[in-house]
Amino acid sequence: MMHVLDKFQYCPICGSPHFEINNIKSKKCKDCGFSYYLNASSATVALIVNEKDELLVVRRKNDPGKDMLDMPGGFVDMDETGEEAMAREVKEETGLEATEVSYQFSYPNTYLYSGFLVHTLDMFFKVKVKDLSHVEAMDDAAAYYWIPFSEIDIDKFAFDSIKKGLTRFLKDFR
Repeated sequence: MMHVLDKFQYCPICGSPHFEINNIKSKKCKDCGFSYYLNASSATVALIVNEKDELLVVRRKNDPGKDMLDMPGGFVDMDETGEEAMAREVKEETGLEATEVSYQFSYPNTYLYSGFLVHTLDMFFKVKVKDLSHVEAMDDAAAYYWIPFSEIDIDKFAFDSIKKGLTRFLKDFR
């Protein structure tokens, strides 16, 4: 698989073809000295629980991981906090309005997108919402489910970070 930095052939500052690999996450121009670093993208994951100790889970509408289970969440936009991104993603994917968003923990992940492996830092948040009775599957979510903790099958989830996060959440919750 091609590394995403391989697509950058010319220095974006001076246009030099001497824009060379500096290390696993950067390229440096031999002519003007400009360095470009490829850093992990921030992403959010919602842990939403109802009064029956069931977790809100979604089925992915798109690749990567199409038709597999996932948690509501997504990428953090520029100029947005993790908490703001979490509330936005919950609204976009479920229609629910977050009233409280509290950071729990994070795990690194990789996400194959457009033929490139995108490195992410997936931040898990406990999310309380205004009204659990109006859930809809929207945006990247094809369907939603309330799954009792005892029936969660970690292997049905799309990403390693989600599997690790759910394992930790379930251990801590019990």
